[in-house]
Amino acid sequence: MTFDRRAFLGKTVTCACHLALAASVMPVAARKVWAAETLGHVVAREPFATLEKIADGVWAVISQPLNGDRTTLANGGLIAGKNAVLAVEGFNGPAGAEWLAAKSMELTGMRPTHVVLTHHHGDHANGVSGFQTNGAQCAVHATAMTRDIVVERDAKTPGALLARTTTLSAAVLLSNTEATRIDLGGRIVKIIPRGGHTQSDVTVELDDPSIVFCGDLVWNAMFPNYVDTTPSKFVGAVRGLKRAKDTLYVPGHGSLAKAREIDRYIAMLTEVEAGARKAFKAGVSAEEAGRTFMLSESLGPWALFSNVFYPRAFEAWYRELKA
Repeated sequence: MTFDRRAFLGKTVTCACHLALAASVMPVAARKVWAAETLGHVVAREPFATLEKIADGVWAVISQPLNGDRTTLANGGLIAGKNAVLAVEGFNGPAGAEWLAAKSMELTGMRPTHVVLTHHHGDHANGVSGFQTNGAQCAVHATAMTRDIVVERDAKTPGALLARTTTLSAAVLLSNTEATRIDLGGRIVKIIPRGGHTQSDVTVELDDPSIVFCGDLVWNAMFPNYVDTTPSKFVGAVRGLKRAKDTLYVPGHGSLAKAREIDRYIAMLTEVEAGARKAFKAGVSAEEAGRTFMLSESLGPWALFSNVFYPRAFEAWYRELKA
């Protein structure tokens, strides 16, 4: 897929910028939402993140970026099999990937042999080279669009590294049976294209135990960044994450989630859609409609950093409705 590099660099406000602004304005009450009680067992704690064991051989990185330390910034994790270890996300800079690679060695006796980038935003991808320091080898898995945008946007990410990327399908799949599968040795990981938050998202999933690494399709208890979003696909992709059995979700940002948090998140996205459609039909500008929009109190507390993020969501909906 081709893209206009100048337009992309000029218009895109990354999740990293979104969170940096959040850190400067987020009220104490909203910070408490971020620091919700963990659903995993903390095995490592740093100023920038915790590493939480969520199943045998599975760990989640839960970033804590609001103190200004942006080593990881986004969430991610590790999935270990008998023969290999897969890391989820490249993080905001190489130091984040290097830290997780060292933790992988401590916990499994292996550095990550694979890494999956869920999408192209810099806080999830720009540090991927940190998995290949000191001669270490780690196969990178990403869609072609994710690979190309990361190389174009971030001069610090070696093009030669991502040129060796194992390219994932970007087509939205109708069933998990079509997913890309990676055998780590007694454990199969599925990589599923979803789309919505960007044009080229993937999720990383396990069936047993039932765990989904969501990338930025899910921001738990936080209002998401709509800057590159196709909203109808976004909502549909999140609904597609739901499973009949008990499942643990690792969001792109925020604390670990279960079905109830995903349901609440879907309700919030649905309310934003309803508000945008109503305002569009009434001829109200996206900026004005977003500026006056408020989520229902029945949805409970959200990390709503500033109402500047509502107009951005409405603008995304208006782009799609106009099309």
